Amino acid sequence: MGNTTIKEVRALQVLDSRGNPTVMAEVELCCGIVGRAMAPSGASTGAFEAHELRDKGKSYLGRGVTKAVSHLNTEIAARLKGMDARDQAALDAALIELDGTENKSRLGANAILAASLGAADGAAKAQKTPLYRYLGGNGATRLPIPMMNILNGGAHADNNMDIQEFMILPHGAEDYPTGLEWCCRIYHTLKDLLKARGLSTAVGDEGGFAPQLSSHIEAIELILAAMEKAGLRPGEDVALALDAAASGWYQNGRYRMPKCQEEFTPKELIAYWQTLCSRYPIRSIEDGLMEEDWEHWPRLTAALSPAVMLIGDDLFVTNEKRLSRGIHERAATGILVKPNQIGTLTETLTAIRTAQQGGFETVISHRSGETEDTFIADLSVAVNAGYIKAGAPCRTERVAKYNRLLWIGRDMAKEKSRY
Repeated sequence: MGNTTIKEVRALQVLDSRGNPTVMAEVELCCGIVGRAMAPSGASTGAFEAHELRDKGKSYLGRGVTKAVSHLNTEIAARLKGMDARDQAALDAALIELDGTENKSRLGANAILAASLGAADGAAKAQKTPLYRYLGGNGATRLPIPMMNILNGGAHADNNMDIQEFMILPHGAEDYPTGLEWCCRIYHTLKDLLKARGLSTAVGDEGGFAPQLSSHIEAIELILAAMEKAGLRPGEDVALALDAAASGWYQNGRYRMPKCQEEFTPKELIAYWQTLCSRYPIRSIEDGLMEEDWEHWPRLTAALSPAVMLIGDDLFVTNEKRLSRGIHERAATGILVKPNQIGTLTETLTAIRTAQQGGFETVISHRSGETEDTFIADLSVAVNAGYIKAGAPCRTERVAKYNRLLWIGRDMAKEKSRY
């Protein structure tokens, strides 16, 4: 197996999928193995997320991460040197203590996360074990269902759609490869429908199409038409999932959609979601209310579950404390998991365990500013997550995650054939 003691930690400023800088870490072990990880970056971010450290200077329009890189190359490297990369909990505790702030604002969650995930990658390589198996052991037994964003709006696109993501969910597929093929078939069919109507097929941050449409209803009905034209049954083979990102709509106790200017009271917005779900095969709504509307989240959950999953993203920000409150108050029925929202692998795994013990669904998610790093694909399998969000089957930083899951599925099939 070799020595898994950390010998050196190095960092580099690299680019994410939006052409903005992010942090890449290399964690070299004494056995010569090098683990690598890159931190993603969100556009639609929750107020309670761990802090992403940016330079705010002239370089890259203030978005540089040279300070975070410097922290990795100096303080973090010195602290982790000599630690065992296999002891993830101790390593992450050391990083949290070194930073010393509640939201990792001193060193930067982007620096801390890259080091945390890089150490796990190195430890898995040193043990000649696939990352999903290293993290999940023999309990990692299934692949997630893709929750694929094929039409972008909100902060992810410069169009007139306030709902941020219109997704497809192939819940009727017998396995992951079949579900992936269905999603790709619908995606390409939707492109043909948009072209036939003279609408734009340019894509947003996550690879979904971003046309100017008359309403959310038109977007939903276009996707349903694409499902049917692709030979699939809406509601039976494939369902819809929405990410409202409603925190961005909230003003003075009311919800105002910033693009179309429709306005709702919290009760009216809950009724709006009820109407949509009664008319269309919507199986999941993410962030249907804002992140601090604790009064109305339980009411939304009571109104729509169990037929519809209510997923908290900004509401929970992969934070075990906020999630525990949500479970206790029955606010939502699932959590969106983004490791960079909390900043370490150990805290991410704690949030996932808390969700699963509380009967919540887990959805492992990318960010709008992604990299070619495929860590979340392995993570989704390691924890037996029900779903994964990785964007459209377009743009390499999204497709890399879907392809990694295909490799993992093949490896699992080989494992079973040996028993």
